[in-house]
Amino acid sequence: MGNSHRAILAFDYGLSQIGVAAGNTLIGTAQPITVLKARDGVPDWQAVQRLLEEWRPQLLLVGDPLHMDGTISELSGRARKFARRLQGRSGLPVEMADERLSSVAAKEALRALGHRGDFKREPADGIAAQLILQTWLAENPGSRD
Repeated sequence: MGNSHRAILAFDYGLSQIGVAAGNTLIGTAQPITVLKARDGVPDWQAVQRLLEEWRPQLLLVGDPLHMDGTISELSGRARKFARRLQGRSGLPVEMADERLSSVAAKEALRALGHRGDFKREPADGIAAQLILQTWLAENPGSRD
């Protein structure tokens, strides 16, 4: 095994909430860690900085909410702007990751665990970020070398 083990933070971008998950390429796992509040898509950048300092990732992923046909949505444009700002503020590499259906899958996972669907109180965004990261890890098996 090489020394390319990387810690990764993934972001499920939204206008009022941004889910965050952490994972690594060594064992290929991901876990939801928090949901950041946002105002019109802008997070508390100090909270983002604290996460970066705590988790010390080598790569950041931002979910790209494309339309089902693969075209760019309005929210996708905003997520890409968030990714550029994240890269500029952190100095870390940032990749966009296709997130079509991650929020739907996250809500289904919560329902399967017995949650009643009050996603204002129990947001699915952290789980959506986890699914984005798990999908990226599965699609990039060479990242574990």
